[in-house]
Order: sequence, then C-alpha cells, then structure tokens
Amino acid sequence: MIKENNEKIIRKIIHVDMDAYYASVEQLDNHNLKGKPVVVGGDGERGVIAAASYEARKYGIRSAMSSVVAKKKCQNIIFVRPRFKRYKNISNQIKKIFYDYTDLVEPLSLDEAFLDVTNNKKEISYATNIAKEIRCRIKNEIGLTASAGISINKFIAKVATEINKPNGQKTIHPLKVDAFIESLPIHKFFGVGKITLKKMNSLGIFNGLDLKKYDRSSLKTHFGKSGEYFYNLVRSIHDNPVNPNRKRKSIGTEQTFSKDIRSESFMLDKLSSIADELEKRMVRSDKKGKTITIKIKYNDFTQQTLSKTIDSYISKKDEFFPILENLLYKKNKNKSVRLLGISITNFYREEMTTEKKITVQLKFDF
Repeated sequence: MIKENNEKIIRKIIHVDMDAYYASVEQLDNHNLKGKPVVVGGDGERGVIAAASYEARKYGIRSAMSSVVAKKKCQNIIFVRPRFKRYKNISNQIKKIFYDYTDLVEPLSLDEAFLDVTNNKKEISYATNIAKEIRCRIKNEIGLTASAGISINKFIAKVATEINKPNGQKTIHPLKVDAFIESLPIHKFFGVGKITLKKMNSLGIFNGLDLKKYDRSSLKTHFGKSGEYFYNLVRSIHDNPVNPNRKRKSIGTEQTFSKDIRSESFMLDKLSSIADELEKRMVRSDKKGKTITIKIKYNDFTQQTLSKTIDSYISKKDEFFPILENLLYKKNKNKSVRLLGISITNFYREEMTTEKKITVQLKFDF
C-alpha cells in the first residue's frame, strides 16, 4: 500500500547480477567448456583476464589477473577470446525480461542492473517473488544463471546479491535493515577503498555498528564531505533513485603495449595515437568535459592516475593533449610502463529541477 506523506519513501529495489557472465556465455555456446576452468581474455605474456568461470575461480583465478599468473595457478586453464557483440546481444535479451516487470531499470554494465519494482507492471506484491521469477526466466529462456539482492535501496540490495552467489538471492527486509548494516564489514560499504579502510580501522571502525557510533561532525572532521555520506549510509539513508536514463559519466580509451616502454618520447607518440581515438569518441558522443585523466599501469602492475580539471569544456585533441603532456611528466620515472589510458569526465549538462513526489509505504510486502 502506497500513500503520500511527508515521510521517506520505502522502495522495493532489486539488484540483478549475472554469474560469471562472459565465461558463462562461452560455456553456454560451447558445451565442451561446461564444468571446466574457463577464462575470457588473451593468453599471451601481456594478456589480462576479463572474466573467470566459477571452476577457474576455485584455483584463485579472478578478473584483472595477469594471464601468466593464471596459468601458474591452473595448468588446465582454457582461454577464450572475448566476443563482446555476443555478450551485448544476450544482455539485451535479459533486459527485455526486466522491462516486463518495470520500466525503472538502471543497467550498470552488460551483466548487472538495478530494478525499482515498488509499483510493478504485473502487480506482484512481493519483490522477493519478482526476483525469483526473473531469475527463473533468465535460466529457462536464455540458459544462464543470475543472482539477486532485494531491499529498500540500491546499496543494501547490491551488497545482498553477493550473499547467496552464484544462482541465489537474498532479501533484506525493511525491519532487518538496521541489524544488517550494523553487522556489515566496513570494507563492503560504498566508497570505502584501501586508503579509507586503513583510516577507518585506525579509528576503531571495522563494521557498521562501529561507524554508527560516530556522529556527523566527527565523521566530517575525519573524512571531509564523505563523512556526511557515511553518516547517512550507515543509517540506511541512501535515496539515489533507480535511474533508467543513466548518463555516461566518462569517455576514455587505453592501450596495453606488447613490450614495456620507458622512453618518454615513445610514450608521447603512443599517447598521441590514444588521444586521436579519444577525440573520435568524444565527437561521436557529442560530449565536452572539464576533467582530463591519464591512467598509467607500470610493469609491476601498480597503477597511477593523474587528473587535471580546467575552467572550459573540451573535446578536441588540440585542446586536451597539452594537458596530457604535463600530466605524463609527473609519472614515476623509475618504472617501465605497460599501459596508458586517457579519459574525459565532468561533462557539460543543463541543470534540471524536477518536482519530487514523497511517499511512504505503510505495508512491507517484501
């Protein structure tokens, strides 16, 4: 039951995540790969794993791992070249299933999406049942398995998805949200990376309950603007709506080199070629941005990103390449480089104001 009031809305959010998507598609299309340690990616010395089947994960193989390391972990590993056109085609089939239940679908990638089913097309009362039905349809109609998390906001739903993976789901009922967040390890909170985790641990914060003991002022003192965010998040105040018109936040391109390079002049040549491609993508997307970022991955697999934000919006190579040159000179000069990438963010957009409807759900049908 939904009523209008001046209170916060209680929504029904489902997070759906396909299980080992790229690798599972390869096993679906080639039955000889079923039950075997399959990875999607190049098998050369410079290769990187894009996805690993659950059979491969048993050996400790994961995405973004070097192919050389993966081979050492599993001698029987099977490498398959990625087929992104195929992955996109199946992803579109999965989305069609989502749209049978709601138009409020926010794709995060080819294999992951949020759904707001508070008011769904089939008028199914329980979000748990909707998630179960969607997962069954994906299995029966497409042949792949998916996992799901169900709760009152995107943060909790996404965290819940991991609990019963693969091929499972978990519902965090509104009345159990507080206890769930309080018991949640702090590294699982959105926005907590390695540096923030180290700082939180130094403050005695290891889970949600520890975080909840800090007031707003203290968190802002320690974490700046993020302090306000963490204060709200641990109190289940994460009201970002499911956005079906999610805009692309960055445009970029990168290149992994066949051999490590150290010469700055050679790097500039490579960077120039990458910049040509970025300009093409910016023009095709009809975007202009204010922040240019260079990504540098070194031969020891450590990574460095350097950014510069300017006052004007840019999209052309002759506008952003001089900035890239200056950023490149700030790199670690003692290491060889295996990858260079550049991206533009902070796009121009018209500010739009919309009237928000505030509702409260009095009956919890989860």
